[in-house]
Amino acid sequence: MAEKSNLHKLSARGQSVWSDYLSRDMLQQGELKRMMEEDAVVGVTSNPTVFQKAISQGNAYDEQLKDLLERQSDPKEVFLELSARDIEAALDLLGPVHEQTGYDGFVSWEVDPNLAYDREATFAEAMRLHGWLDRPNLYVKIPATKPGLGAIEDCVAHGKNINITLIFSLQRYAEVVEAYLRGLERLVAGGGSPKDVYSVASFFVSRVDTEADKRLEAIGSKEALALRGKLAVANAKLAYEHYQAAHSGSRWEFLAGKGATKQRCLWASTSTKNPEYRDVMYVEELVGPETVNTMPLETIKAFQDHGEVHGDTIRDDLDGAHDVFGILESVGVDYDDVVQTLEDEGVQKFADAYAQLIDGIRTRRGQMVTA
Repeated sequence: MAEKSNLHKLSARGQSVWSDYLSRDMLQQGELKRMMEEDAVVGVTSNPTVFQKAISQGNAYDEQLKDLLERQSDPKEVFLELSARDIEAALDLLGPVHEQTGYDGFVSWEVDPNLAYDREATFAEAMRLHGWLDRPNLYVKIPATKPGLGAIEDCVAHGKNINITLIFSLQRYAEVVEAYLRGLERLVAGGGSPKDVYSVASFFVSRVDTEADKRLEAIGSKEALALRGKLAVANAKLAYEHYQAAHSGSRWEFLAGKGATKQRCLWASTSTKNPEYRDVMYVEELVGPETVNTMPLETIKAFQDHGEVHGDTIRDDLDGAHDVFGILESVGVDYDDVVQTLEDEGVQKFADAYAQLIDGIRTRRGQMVTA
């Protein structure tokens, strides 16, 4: 029997490997299917930035785009139809994985980020996307803004699978878990069954170090500089600690008895931005059961080449992880401001990518009219 790949070893620890990139070329050329077989990939996430990049490169979308622009005047609807075809093809490919496991085989489709601060509009859009592609392995992604929390709860209460994205702070993560539990409780109270409702909480990792390191370097003390590259992993470890606490006790046991499934932690933004850091550190240091790591293509390749699996590292040195926060405060970095800045920037980045998508579609329409 052939030796397991590094990513298959990771899967054996109970961590699901997902790809954070999806494109038509990947689907048509069989690359996603290959990744499922050789790289242990069992899920896919997408966001406006991913689709903006995919659609702007090459000509894989040209034929459908030409057809759509002839009959659809709203560029947002054009984009949704373009992305829906890719999402549906990936759902078909990963469907057997979901049938076999229940908790994997998912593909994520994101709501318009311009709705991130509108609870009712986010809920309506999420329900619309679930209605558009009514598949058991579809996740609709909702940003973890304050208004987004209510939309998350409402969607879960309606029995819908939700991937909560752009989580940076431990406080917001606790609120995300609470929204999921309340949604399940409302679903059960209304006579519904939670057994086919799934959720992941996407905790962004590398961006935390990027923002914190910038502030630590500005301070410049020996103690501050020693904290570089420490906060993101500590943040995720404490999130996992809360995950374990939230999915235990009488409240959770009642829901589990009704068939509810745990809302797994998903580690997102796991490519290493600082070239001084090991390029697979946000994979190696966050291994643990009942988790997901959604990796960029370059991180998948890097981990297959030289990644190492050293047990459940997410549980290692929790005391040290707690200490990071105290030291961070003592050197003058405001954690709450770091994570709020990241949330604001994250929503804006997705909105900017969405705007670029829409502008690109408008430009193509103009080119067709003048051709």
